[in-house]
Amino acid sequence: MSFGDEHGYGGDSGRKDDGFGGSGQTRTRLPDPRGTDPYGDGPRRPGRSSRSLVTVVGVVVLLIAAIAFVNRGGSGDPAGNTTKGASGAGADPTAATGVKPVTGKNGTIPSGFAKDEQGAASAAANYAVVLGSDGMFHQDSRHTIVDSVYTPEAATRLKGPQDQAYSPEFLRKLGLDAEGNPPQGSDFISRTIPVGTKVESLTGDTAKVSVWYTGLIGMSGPDSTDPVSTTWKTWTFELSRLGDDWKIVTEAQKDGPAPVPGDVAASTADEISKAVEQYGGFTYAR
Repeated sequence: MSFGDEHGYGGDSGRKDDGFGGSGQTRTRLPDPRGTDPYGDGPRRPGRSSRSLVTVVGVVVLLIAAIAFVNRGGSGDPAGNTTKGASGAGADPTAATGVKPVTGKNGTIPSGFAKDEQGAASAAANYAVVLGSDGMFHQDSRHTIVDSVYTPEAATRLKGPQDQAYSPEFLRKLGLDAEGNPPQGSDFISRTIPVGTKVESLTGDTAKVSVWYTGLIGMSGPDSTDPVSTTWKTWTFELSRLGDDWKIVTEAQKDGPAPVPGDVAASTADEISKAVEQYGGFTYAR
């Protein structure tokens, strides 16, 4: 029922037979105590407008919505961050916070992440992007990346085992030559796309951050035996504060969480190659 349907009010201020008394019954009007003719043109009680009711209800609804919006963050944080309990429950915010990305760079890798939860999460997301890039398949660029994102001790410890892991035999299985280059007319694709981050802990100069991501890896080309496919993994980083930046001390990966695959048909190798050429990867992940 609309407000205009209220008995006796709405577009017509006069009272009508609408179920109160019924048809054929007599109504009695008492004399107006103000001495005016109840049936004449004198003053009578003005009809209540449905428009005014709608206005009042609208104001109340807007007020309730505003109160709910203000209280949504729990802690009154203007960024809308959810207050976390002792268990650390609650997803990290992904909405824009107004905090500008870092402007420093170590080569092409962002650097100078703040000493807080957002800085640690941003560092982990960006490090996941660069560690999942095709630069890791070339020894020179791999060493540069490792020196940039790990602590000096961790970088020294990792370079040897990584060089063995990215052996010519391993690269050949991916369709690459001993230097990590794809064959003529083909494109090797390796990208990490962060979906979300979770700050597991943050204490002084140490932090533990998990990055949930999807990845693309494979060879796009007419003779490829390893077509580009997607992966879903979680990458967890133990970070330590070094100077004015976060650096990786240790890291580990596990599969998932993985959603149910969609029903979108796989694209051709040519379409994938064109997409890689036309859509550059992100240089800043958060």
